[in-house]
Amino acid sequence: MDVRVGDTLVMKKQHPCGANRFLVLRSGADFRIRCAGCGREVMIPRVKAERQIKQILRPEAESAPK
Repeated sequence: MDVRVGDTLVMKKQHPCGANRFLVLRSGADFRIRCAGCGREVMIPRVKAERQIKQILRPEAESAPK
């Protein structure tokens, strides 16, 4: 799965604060993600994160045609 720094992940399960969107701060064997609702940062293993991803939202600047 192609997840890059700056992407927003929509997850299947919600964070305890109620938000289900997370910003990717670091990718590799682990992801460091920040909750869009409360701002909490979490490290999660790539395998576990990839199973929980429902949708990947890319920043608009990258997806615009050149």
